[in-house]
Amino acid sequence: MSLLQVKNLVVEFPGRRGTLRALDDISFDIAPGEILGVVGESGAGKSLTGAAIIGLLEPPGRVASGQILLQGQRIDNLGYEPMRHIRGRKIGAIFQDPLTSLNPLYTVGRQLVETIRAHLPVTESEAKRRAIALLQDTGIPAAEQRIDHYPHQFSGGMRQRVVIALALAAEPQLIVADEPTTALDVSIQAQIIQLLKRLCRERGAAVMLITHDMGVIAETCDRVAVMYAGRIAEIGPVHEVIHQPAHPYTGGLMASIPEMDSDRERLNQIDGAMPRLNAIPKGCAYNPRCPRVFDRCLQERPELMPAGATRAACWLHDGADPRRGHDRLAAEHAAAMAQGERAMPDAATPVQEIDE
Repeated sequence: MSLLQVKNLVVEFPGRRGTLRALDDISFDIAPGEILGVVGESGAGKSLTGAAIIGLLEPPGRVASGQILLQGQRIDNLGYEPMRHIRGRKIGAIFQDPLTSLNPLYTVGRQLVETIRAHLPVTESEAKRRAIALLQDTGIPAAEQRIDHYPHQFSGGMRQRVVIALALAAEPQLIVADEPTTALDVSIQAQIIQLLKRLCRERGAAVMLITHDMGVIAETCDRVAVMYAGRIAEIGPVHEVIHQPAHPYTGGLMASIPEMDSDRERLNQIDGAMPRLNAIPKGCAYNPRCPRVFDRCLQERPELMPAGATRAACWLHDGADPRRGHDRLAAEHAAAMAQGERAMPDAATPVQEIDE
């Protein structure tokens, strides 16, 4: 049984000029102990999906339709108080900037103890003992002394470890981590990634890891969901999605990563920009930027469909499509992927050097 199930989730923002649909028919699940990565450009809806799961949508945002189930219990329609008890006890959260998650006026020990006692029936002394153990588990040295320190007395990496300890304080089954390594240097990133993996393995917690960094996804996750314009473009095992992307957008993301073992005169990029919420094109939202677009892409919106080891929202993988030209495009796409093609056909124009 899945720990978390998101079914046909739609999030809308009503306004004076109409209603904007920020998430449109999102569906996925996370198993106990699994790490699901969520990746995509800024504005794709990654953080909004996490906020909807945690129950922290900013007004006037609302869940317009769909369901979010945690251990089979629907949580998207709960009121403030019932959701407050689930948030922290069953769902933990790790945010990008630890300074926004920690109260600068309280010691980290006080914040940990209050969180533990708010969700677990333990005494003050037992809560403090657990808080020290959490700091030790997250790799903070001299935890007995540092528990009485304030957030500003910790480095960036150590503060993030404190936030992870806070997220784990009430022993939740699910952790929503929204870009937990973005503000950290590479060496600290690696430590935090290993910490998350170890804690998930030891505690059996599942993680929804939201990030821009495909390197973090490759190192950490079991599966990955690629989002574009409020929808899931592709989802599947991380190795297959990275090495054999089935959706042209995923292929473009992977092509944008510079290769260390080859020398290129120019870097690849996906031309254009993600559409605004009030200007989503008809058909596939990616069609204005897609190098493999054909007629059907301009008219009909694809749903997730089997695409080898993954599932992709792309008509290239609809074997029943009778439209002319599809078979040729699908064959070209499959051949390119089989050859390990990383670059999209129309690479970016190189930057011109100007002689002064």
